Amino acid sequence: FRGASTTKTFTAAAIILMHYQGLLDIDDLVIDSIPGRDIQYLPDAPEFDVPYKDRITIRQLLGHRAGVFDVSNDLIPETADAPYAGQSYIDYIREEIGEDAHTFTFEELIGVAAENGLSYWAPGEGFHYSNTGYSMLGEIIQRVSVHSYTEYIQAAFTEPLELSCTSFPDIGSDIGLPAPYLEGYTLFDGQMYETTQDNMSPHVAEGNVITSFRDLSRWITLLLSGRAGIDIEMVGEMMDIHETGEHHIWYGLGITYTPGLGYGHNGGHAGYMTVLRYDPEDSVTVLISASFLAAEYFSQQGELLIEAALRAKEICGFEIHYD
Repeated sequence: FRGASTTKTFTAAAIILMHYQGLLDIDDLVIDSIPGRDIQYLPDAPEFDVPYKDRITIRQLLGHRAGVFDVSNDLIPETADAPYAGQSYIDYIREEIGEDAHTFTFEELIGVAAENGLSYWAPGEGFHYSNTGYSMLGEIIQRVSVHSYTEYIQAAFTEPLELSCTSFPDIGSDIGLPAPYLEGYTLFDGQMYETTQDNMSPHVAEGNVITSFRDLSRWITLLLSGRAGIDIEMVGEMMDIHETGEHHIWYGLGITYTPGLGYGHNGGHAGYMTVLRYDPEDSVTVLISASFLAAEYFSQQGELLIEAALRAKEICGFEIHYD
């Protein structure tokens, strides 16, 4: 199934692992040079010149506190001097331009915010969930590792942790899921649509993971118990949560929190919605995923899954051990 924004736990873990290894510093500005190298974390190019770039830290991107405009989730303001003003940029390219199999890139998506001078506020002035902020982190991972995002995540996590059913499609034409898979359905405007196949290239590093129940449960358990190659003190940095003032309520560094349920992330994409949590207090992991999305009741569906996850933990909670 598609794990959607549970992808962010992999991206955040990659950044934290690089910090732990001394390959970057999460408190550096994105305009700073990569340690030991004469290049910046983000290219010195117009496509990456988002507002306040010289004040954004990697930590702020991890915690959605950099004010970066979310090109993936928000409509481009009608005041923008662009043919896609008032529309979703991704939908514009896929539907208006007729390039459904178009392969989106970090440079392209970040460039929409940069070229139109879009932001919510100055870094550190508030919390605003931003997929584009995680696109920036994906670019940083590639520049630091000198590998593609997918290659790095595979080498750092999916291969050594034996997550054999987990992949990160990044090509526009790669729209299917490997068999066997759960078909995804979306309810929109009173009509039900089968939405299993999709171009996930706009969501690399923030929402493109394909995974299984076993893999995703194993991943969050190993990560947040300090057994995914990251020191438990650095995992603590990820779980250092703060109030958001919006529906995420509590958020750390690529990790959200629900009292009584634990730490992890939610994920919602056409056809799929997931709640993933690990509670370090009792070592219980809960994963609940629906292969159905009620598009016009997105928040309500998420709340129902949280309630179901809490009930599942109450009834069936048990300690999980992985070798």
